[in-house]
This record gives sequence, structure tokens and C-alpha cells, in this order.
Amino acid sequence: MAEKREVRLLQGNEAIVEGAITAGCRFFAGYPITPATEIAEGMSVRLPKVDGTFVQMEDEIGSMGAIIGASLTGVKSMTATSGPGFSLMQENIGFACIAEVPCVVANIMRGGPSTGLPTNPSQSDIMQSRWGTHGDHPIIVLSPHSVEECFSVTIRAFNLSERYRVPVVLTMDEVVAHMREKVELPSLDSIEIIDRVRPTVPPDWYIPYEDNSIGVPPMSAFGDGYRYHVTGLVHDVRGFPTSRPDEVDLLIRRLHRKIDKGLTYIQEGEYFMMDDAEVAIIAYSSVSRSAKQAALFAREKGLKVGVFRPITIWPFMRRAVEDILKNVRAVIIPEMNMGQYSREVKRVDQGYARIITLNRVDGRVITPDDIMRKLKEVY
Repeated sequence: MAEKREVRLLQGNEAIVEGAITAGCRFFAGYPITPATEIAEGMSVRLPKVDGTFVQMEDEIGSMGAIIGASLTGVKSMTATSGPGFSLMQENIGFACIAEVPCVVANIMRGGPSTGLPTNPSQSDIMQSRWGTHGDHPIIVLSPHSVEECFSVTIRAFNLSERYRVPVVLTMDEVVAHMREKVELPSLDSIEIIDRVRPTVPPDWYIPYEDNSIGVPPMSAFGDGYRYHVTGLVHDVRGFPTSRPDEVDLLIRRLHRKIDKGLTYIQEGEYFMMDDAEVAIIAYSSVSRSAKQAALFAREKGLKVGVFRPITIWPFMRRAVEDILKNVRAVIIPEMNMGQYSREVKRVDQGYARIITLNRVDGRVITPDDIMRKLKEVY
């Protein structure tokens, strides 16, 4: 029997709401900000219907703190924001990193710095999403390019957050967040939902940050009877602050190791007409849609052009990018910023291919024609 799928017309932000609810999110704390406000509005309506909780906070700092607190009680939690709010969240995102608190942050990118271009698309937060909070830490950042992916990638964000006990950033530009498309929502039975691993030992045996083969310790919920100390300081396996070099080294290396060991599962990208490509376009979020159309135009002219779209922005898909660089003449990287993802591509290039950047920062989208004009530099 064919799977029964619900067909709906949704906005990108609305699809994020549906994805979060489907993933099991039952707590949202946030503050209104363009172009992410529809997520808060949607959650304020949907959460009470599934016995969840919505709180409008006084600011983004409090929002991030609230979802960390809710997650510590065992509830899947989320917030949503844009540039200035994302900046305010960084200290608490760092707290979630070191305390290993799973949560999801949707960041709908707009132009900056400061108030910038509140209603215009941009991809200006790519580097901030990786390095916005201080310290040597790993993080997972995902970027959908369609309304349907806003639904599915949101679920994936929660799954990764729960599986690896990390904050996951779901980032996209304003175009994807506000576009409307027909979406076929799969049946709940067909969707993989991952929950954090809970301790199975008696409370007296529980070690909250104990190392294991995968680097992800089981996580108890506050109120379940387990002793659990949480701090933003570097801590030992029981959660208490330490400055012992061996314990500090153990923690920081484990935080990285759990992500490194999961790269095959975490990293995801889409290849479009790349099998015989001589020129590759690397693009993400809405710009990848223009890139695909440009590739189709190029193919009509007999030019072998393909597209690689990283869905996982961080950790950087180094192996995939290196393989592309070794097999093409040139790579074009269009971004609505001054060149943020392209810096990573250049960093791993060893002279394999010519790298051409296309940067737009005027609050307008990059069109297929923009990319076609860049292709003339190759052909």
C-alpha cells in the first residue's frame, strides 16, 4: 500500500513549525524578529494543542537560556531568531555546547551588521553560526533550500541534537523562510525520530559526563532522581568545575570526538548533474536554486556544469569538496555575503581547480543570469 502523504501549501517558516512539532518539540521560547517571527507565531498556536509550552521572552538572551533550562528537564526545545538576536544568543549557545544540552536554534539570515536589512535576504551569518561563540568547540549547522526541506531538515536538526547532545543551528536566508510551496508531508510512521539516550544505571552509579565509545554520555532529566551538576565552566566527568589539565583535555577532546566520529551520519549534501561536470557550482539555501537553473541553462548550451549543495554547512564537508576540486576545471561559489563559505573551499584547495566567487550584498537575490555571467569567465 502506498504511503499516505498530506499535501499542504506552506511557507518555509510554517514548515519549520510543523517539522519541530513532528520531531517532538514541546517547548519554544523566543522574541519576535524579522524574518523569523512566523516561527514564533506558529509555535504559539501549535504547541498548546500538543500539550507543549510557548513563552514570549523579554529578549533573545533569555530565550536561549529558557530553552536550555527546558531541555535539561527532558523536553525537546527550540528558539528562532535572525541576525541581531543570533548575536545576543552566542554566550548561551556556548553554555549549551560545553554543558552538552541538546536544543535547536533557527536563524533566518538577513543583512547586517546591526539592524542592517531586516526584510531583505542575505547569507551573512555562515561564519557566525560556526564561530559566533568563543572557545574551541564543534557545532552542527544545517541549511534547507526548499519549503519541503524546512520540514524534513528541522526534524533532522532535532535528531542530531538529541543524538549528539549538541545545539544545532538551522539556518537559511529570508527567501526560503518566506516562500510558499506545495509540500507533501509524510506519514508519522515513516519518519525517524531520535530521542536522547537516558541513563539505565541506578542514580548512585550515574556519572553525567562519563566517556564512552561514542563520546556521548546518557543524559538524565532534572527531577528524575539523578544527581546532575551543570556549569559553563570546564568540568570533570561528574560536572564539577576543574582546572586539572588531564580533565580539561579529556572534555574538550571528547566534545570534538563525538562529532568527528559521526561525520558520515551528520554530513549531507546534494549532487546535481555532477557525474560528468567540468565546472561545479557550490551553493546553499536559496542560491542553490538559482545555481541549479543556471546549470540547466548551461547544459542547453553544451556546457558541462553541475551543482553541489551542502545541506550540512558545519562541520564543513571537506572530503566532498576536495573530491569535487580534484575532478573539475573550476568552481563557482555564489553567496549573498562577501565570501564566507568560499573561504573554507579555498582553504582546502591545493591548486586543483580555479575558484571563482560571486558575492552579492545589496539585499537582492543571486539570479541564474548572475551565475551565467560568471560562467563566461570559465568558458
